[in-house]
Amino acid sequence: MDLSHLQQHQARVNDFLSCQLADMTINDPRLHQAMNYGLLLGGKRIRPYLVYETGQMLGVDLSKLDHCAGAIEAIHAYSLIHDDLPAMDDDDLRRGQATCHIKFDQATAILAGDALQTFSYELLCQADLESSLKIDLVKVLANSSGYHGMCGGQALDLAATNQHVSLEQLQQIHHHKTGALIHAAVEMAAICAGINQAERELLKKFSAAIGLAFQVHDDILDIIGDTQTLGKPQGSDIEANKCTYPALMGLEQAQLKAQQLIDDALHALDALPYNSEQLKDFSRFIIARNQ
Repeated sequence: MDLSHLQQHQARVNDFLSCQLADMTINDPRLHQAMNYGLLLGGKRIRPYLVYETGQMLGVDLSKLDHCAGAIEAIHAYSLIHDDLPAMDDDDLRRGQATCHIKFDQATAILAGDALQTFSYELLCQADLESSLKIDLVKVLANSSGYHGMCGGQALDLAATNQHVSLEQLQQIHHHKTGALIHAAVEMAAICAGINQAERELLKKFSAAIGLAFQVHDDILDIIGDTQTLGKPQGSDIEANKCTYPALMGLEQAQLKAQQLIDDALHALDALPYNSEQLKDFSRFIIARNQ
C-alpha cells in the first residue's frame, strides 16, 4: 500500500481536530489537556481514512468530510480512554504512552471520554451540510457507537472474559465492538455522497468484511507482535484470558480467516462502478500491518 494517502489523511484530520479543540472555550484546563491527550496522542486514524477515501471515491470534496472524519475519531478516542480504565481492560499503555487515567487520573479520564463523545456530535452539527444529512449522520454514529454497536460489543466482550464462546458468538462481539465504527466511517461517506441503496449495500458488505478482518489481525498481532511495535503489552489478550480468533481457531486458521475476509471485501468493491483501487490497497494493508 502507498502509505502517503494514509499519512495525508492522518495529517488532515489531526490538523482539523487540533483547530477544533483550540477553538473551545477552556473552562477546566486539566480536562481540556486530557481531551487533547486522548485524541491527539497518535494512532493510525483508520476510521477517518475510510471516511476520506470512501468519500473521495464517490466524488465528495474533502472539505465536506472533515467533520465526519473528526467526529468518528473523537468517538474512537473516547472508547479507547474508557476501555483502558481499571474497570474495563485495565491497561497502562496505549500507543506506547501512558494511558489517559495513568497520565491524569481516573475521574479526569472518564470525563475526558464523556466530553469527546459529545464533542463528536457537536462536530457533526457544525458540518456544512444540509440539515437532513446531518440528522442521518448523527443517527449512524449514535447507532454504531452505542448499545447497538460499539458499547454493546464491549459489554459482550467483557461478559465473555474467562468464558468459552463459540466462533459465531466471537464474530458477533467483534461485529459490534470493532466493526460497527468501521461501518459507520464508510456509511457516513456514502450519506455525504448521496449514492443509491444498492451501492450502499455493497459498501456495507465491504465495511463488514474489513471490520472483522481488522479485529482478526489484531488478535493475531497480540501473539506474533512485540510490545514496542504494538504500542501496548504483547500478549495482553492472553493475559486477560480473552477469547480470540487464534485461541478458537489456531493461528494458521485465523490467518486464513483474515485473508478470506479481505477477499470478500475486494469482491464487494469490484461490483461498484467507481475507481476503488485505494480502498483495495487499504484492505490488503489491514492484514499486512504490524501494529
